[in-house]
Amino acid sequence: MSFTPVHYAILAVSFLLLILGAVAAIKQTNKKLVLPMFFSTVLISVLIGAISLAAAEKYTKKVKLVRIENRRYLSQEKISYYGLVKNVGKYPLKKVYISIKLVSGGHNTGNVKPGAFYKTSDFWDFLGKGANKLYKPTTIQKEFVVARDLKPGEVAPFRVTFDYPGYFRNTADFVKVYAH
Repeated sequence: MSFTPVHYAILAVSFLLLILGAVAAIKQTNKKLVLPMFFSTVLISVLIGAISLAAAEKYTKKVKLVRIENRRYLSQEKISYYGLVKNVGKYPLKKVYISIKLVSGGHNTGNVKPGAFYKTSDFWDFLGKGANKLYKPTTIQKEFVVARDLKPGEVAPFRVTFDYPGYFRNTADFVKVYAH
């Protein structure tokens, strides 16, 4: 995770809350309440900091796919995705990831019918003895780093290639891009 000024401000506010709560706990006249107040302060400042950092991570690191295309190589049973990613945020991005999910039997609108999945009809599978049997997955999900150190407004080309199962039919693909 690369920190931006927003991240540092959140850490500073969380630390300030922790210090103020600790001082209030120490100044407590009832000594039985000092330890519970201190632990409550630590818990609250850690929770506020963690939730705020997660929100800052989501809203400060913005990346989008400018263009994406794919090409299937039947002779090699591979598929290649290529295109451009763009940093549309105000801060540099350390790493940009692309996640590609292929679903056999789905169609491009995202509806995936449960009847389209591959089903085995082996007697031992019915009895639960087929633990060592190889199954044909109906969903494949791959994740790749497609850009590093992407400055604000900068565009980077990418190309990723991976194996494509020959038994997939009517395949739907779901592509997401995100940054850290």
